Amino acid sequence: MNASIRVALVDDEPLFTAGLAMLLEAQPDIEVCWQATDGGQALRRAQDDPVDVVLLDVQMPGMDGLATTRRLIQAGAHGRIVILTTFDTDGYVMGAIEAGASGFLLKNTPPERLIEAVRTVHVGDSVISPGPTRRLLTAVRTGQEKQVGASPRHARLPDGLTRRETEVLALIARGLTNQEICDRLWLSMATVKTHVTHLPAKTGARDRVQLVLLALRTGVVDVDELLTEPAP
Repeated sequence: MNASIRVALVDDEPLFTAGLAMLLEAQPDIEVCWQATDGGQALRRAQDDPVDVVLLDVQMPGMDGLATTRRLIQAGAHGRIVILTTFDTDGYVMGAIEAGASGFLLKNTPPERLIEAVRTVHVGDSVISPGPTRRLLTAVRTGQEKQVGASPRHARLPDGLTRRETEVLALIARGLTNQEICDRLWLSMATVKTHVTHLPAKTGARDRVQLVLLALRTGVVDVDELLTEPAP
């Protein structure tokens, strides 16, 4: 039997965390190891009892979720961090991703999707709800426009990326799964996984969601084009 996914909940609303804990504990492969009501407590608990996934609220007294995320990453926490909040704003989404979060979900996310998100980030992938995804795109475009008016200037891709790796990066940014990338490029799953593994090492991206941000900022995919696509 595989080991359970060890999860921590950080939120200052006890009723919310109690309900979430019951939902997750009902899954055969998930164990809620501890709960915290603020960032400081979460940092101490994470040091004493490391977990695989941290579900972390943004708005908390004292140290907020973004600062807590940064501190956890700086402290070397190996667990993946998912921001879970009611606040769907450009600043929160961009801040969470840049702080090192592996996902951003709204608290009204359907239970089955939240459970699947925990499993997804545990295996090294990332999740962002459709609403926050579009917020992220908007924030990137706004940042580009502020640089040089109406003519966005893109950052440069790191040296050393092959043409195929750049193609894979573009498809990741468009939200394609590994299997969908296989089908689109006529590649084997082993080859796609190799490219997906090499990309973070070559770019310095922490995970898949930061690869998306890199692709947007470097112009590998066009932000305006993605924004005009129908929302999921």
